[in-house]
Amino acid sequence: MTRPSLVVHGHFYQPPRLDPFTGTMPRDPTAAPAHDWNERISADCYRPNAELGNLGATSWDLGPTLADWLEDGDRVAYDGFIDGDHGVNGMAQPFHHAILPLASAADRRTEIRWGLRDFEFRFGRRPTGMWLPETAVDLDTLRLLADAGITHTILAPWQVDGGPSVDTRRPVRVDLGGDASMIAVLYDAGLSTAVSFDPTSTVDADAFVRERLMPPFTADDDDGGLVVIATDGELYGHHQPFREQFLARLVGGTAPADPPYATPSLVDAIAVAEARGLPTAALQERTSWSCHHGVARWVTDCPCVADGSWKTPLRAAFDRLAGGVDALTADLAASLPGAPDPSAARDAYVDVVIGARSREAFVADVLGGAPDPATGGILIDLMDAQRWRLAMYASCTWYWDVPDRVETASALRAAVCAARLIDALAESDLERRLMDDLRLVQGVTGDAEELAWTALAAVGADLRTVIRPENPSARGLRATG
Repeated sequence: MTRPSLVVHGHFYQPPRLDPFTGTMPRDPTAAPAHDWNERISADCYRPNAELGNLGATSWDLGPTLADWLEDGDRVAYDGFIDGDHGVNGMAQPFHHAILPLASAADRRTEIRWGLRDFEFRFGRRPTGMWLPETAVDLDTLRLLADAGITHTILAPWQVDGGPSVDTRRPVRVDLGGDASMIAVLYDAGLSTAVSFDPTSTVDADAFVRERLMPPFTADDDDGGLVVIATDGELYGHHQPFREQFLARLVGGTAPADPPYATPSLVDAIAVAEARGLPTAALQERTSWSCHHGVARWVTDCPCVADGSWKTPLRAAFDRLAGGVDALTADLAASLPGAPDPSAARDAYVDVVIGARSREAFVADVLGGAPDPATGGILIDLMDAQRWRLAMYASCTWYWDVPDRVETASALRAAVCAARLIDALAESDLERRLMDDLRLVQGVTGDAEELAWTALAAVGADLRTVIRPENPSARGLRATG
């Protein structure tokens, strides 16, 4: 029997938690005794896995917003990722972890380009693979990945035709039309689910191999094939304590000297499979790994949560804000020297966000010559508004049962910041219109306008007074003493 190949992939991501008004990480009491959840999860997971060398023995993707925090917040963990890449282990990730099939074409391109640039800047190489947030996918998104030079991604087995019987031991090729294609590596759903949600399965790595990994492979197998276990990276130490030790025993530094499986990099495993010939498969569009109702979890009510009725009006509020930000950005950019293309400028602004270029150099490149500081400041404010308007679409904003959570609070702060930046330049009223729309979003403790004010107060942001018009139908209905 040819030994199977085992690749463990960890999806490492944290929501964008920076306060957009100060650029600092606010203290989060729910993460106590740590300062914030990044710090707490890093102590539980990122640092231990780095210290064990697990990041050099696994495949992974590292979210840009998390990488930015790790660079200064936990250098040991950050260096573990940098050193553990080995030129093959890391995959890129769209910058703000937005659900790309729900995003506009322009936003998809920017998220992909920003994610690729961040990876290239940190790891010194162009990635060949990209993890899609929540593995949410459609053909248009895969075409954009292919246009950007990406050759492969990881999907759940139900995201291609074949249903439960699809053979996950062989990557498949998805035809994108026009002689373009994308390799989709299908993870093993049974093993990945066990590792993610059954703590008893990961108590003993040797028993896991003996009882779960190897039984499907028989002596008459000519080709052991590829087994991919894909989970949230935070599983190994944070979601499940001490599972970094399980990972080290399975594929890392404490693994047996001669395990019954090979442990190639994902890139090398794909190359072997490709040399043998890849089957083709049709994509199940607008699907994901964490919602069996397509991508409904991030836009509407679906059985994944008890009540998702708040999700549609919140996304509609953000979409209307984004439209206003984009329209006014285009108008204001047209008045700047050279009338720069705002889309091209936004794509390039990632270098300022990640620290690869100064604001001054960016302004000089986009506007040409040496523009006066006031003119340069307008361009920077427009780009910052675009940055935070992109950040408000992070997937975790809509993932949960209710909007009364820290993830939604971060998105609301980002939205208000984007609105205020544009309002200050254009004398517009985007913030007021946003607050009007947020009143249509009902949470547990109040509507989303109230949640927004609470989120702003939590970071000490300016609580501007937005006049809330009286509802004429409610006149005379107030309680009297």
